[in-house]
Amino acid sequence: PYDGGQRFCSEVQKHTKFGDQWIVVERKVYNVSQWVKRHPGGLRIIGHYAGEDATEAFTAFHPDLQLVRKYMKPLLIGELEASEPSQDCQKNAALVEDFRALREHLEAEGCFKTQPLFFILHLGHILLLEAIALMLVWCFGTGWINTAIVAVLMATSQAGWLQHDFGHLSVCKTSRWNHLVHKFVIGHLKGASAGWWNHRHFQHHAKPNVFKKDPDVNMLNAFVVGKVQPVEYGVKKIKHLPYNHQHKYFFFIGPPLLIPVYFQFQIFHNMILHGLWVDLAWCISYYVRYFLCYTQFYGVFWAVILFNFVRFMESHWFVWVTQMSHIPMNIDYEKHQDWLSMQLVATCNIEQSPFNDWFSGHLNFQIEHHLFPTMPRHNYWRAAPHARALCDKYGVKYQEKTLYGAFADIIRSLEKSGELWLDAYLNK
Repeated sequence: PYDGGQRFCSEVQKHTKFGDQWIVVERKVYNVSQWVKRHPGGLRIIGHYAGEDATEAFTAFHPDLQLVRKYMKPLLIGELEASEPSQDCQKNAALVEDFRALREHLEAEGCFKTQPLFFILHLGHILLLEAIALMLVWCFGTGWINTAIVAVLMATSQAGWLQHDFGHLSVCKTSRWNHLVHKFVIGHLKGASAGWWNHRHFQHHAKPNVFKKDPDVNMLNAFVVGKVQPVEYGVKKIKHLPYNHQHKYFFFIGPPLLIPVYFQFQIFHNMILHGLWVDLAWCISYYVRYFLCYTQFYGVFWAVILFNFVRFMESHWFVWVTQMSHIPMNIDYEKHQDWLSMQLVATCNIEQSPFNDWFSGHLNFQIEHHLFPTMPRHNYWRAAPHARALCDKYGVKYQEKTLYGAFADIIRSLEKSGELWLDAYLNK
């Protein structure tokens, strides 16, 4: 067994490959090689921290630390000596400690406590909009104008933002209830998979904008992003698409196709491939309910058209909101930064307003959401001044933009990345 000491940096870093993975949490060393397969957040998220100190990520993702520590006891293989430094020696120890103190302060202030009425009303308004949409068809028929209104109501119900809350364990007091309601909301109200979402989204939070670790920057060779990848592709003469025009074709293959085509295929493929039969049952219940309700008015063909039109609108909304805080930011390979620095270089905020809060599901507070992913979103505004003050203290850039400016920055960043690719492709 590993007994700590000055071998920490070299010894722990040896265990990073699948089937042989060690992590450090609160100065204790754990062998998670087999546990990764049973991890509720997916096996890859732990793998992304293999050979590293994962204390900050561990604290950020688990609302009930005592419960998780019980599960981790059998995995313990050693502990670091008191005199030994952290493995990631380039981290600012004072910043890490101040961020830990900030989290404790916010916990004491009640920022991690849920207001049940907020989420009850949110779920109620989703169900109400679904009912109104069906009643409109029942009462006023299937004319174009009425159908357009129905589609807008279905697209703006915002069940996607609500499933995000339950997925991050930020609503119910126990993880078990969060997981159960998450399956209902994402499965029965959205026709998607909780397991697929967990596996994908937690990786994004664990290592945002980090190539080979954040699936959200895996652009399937359709786009090149950031400053590093375009040059790499250009030097290697990789040209799957004319990337110098990606800021133009983004409008045709990005927002319109992500949910109706790519996610739709990926969700069902993932559920079947990994045997997520409970998720599949919830997902099927969504389709059964939808087609039972709408085929009697539209018939099968037009019900399918309506379904895909709603997905088309949702996809535009989802892409612009999720990418405005990430694509224009730094995108690079692993740098082993502390939690606050890593999140701040990859995220930015959008200024607060009633519309922005509603439109983005409070993800205009993307910085606070990434720093404290289990915090209920109705409390982000309370945490924001404290997070900004800590960033100012250590010279970490805290960016806030207008909604229009953030949207425009997506296109500007794609254009700049495309120019970097073209220059490297032609001249290097």
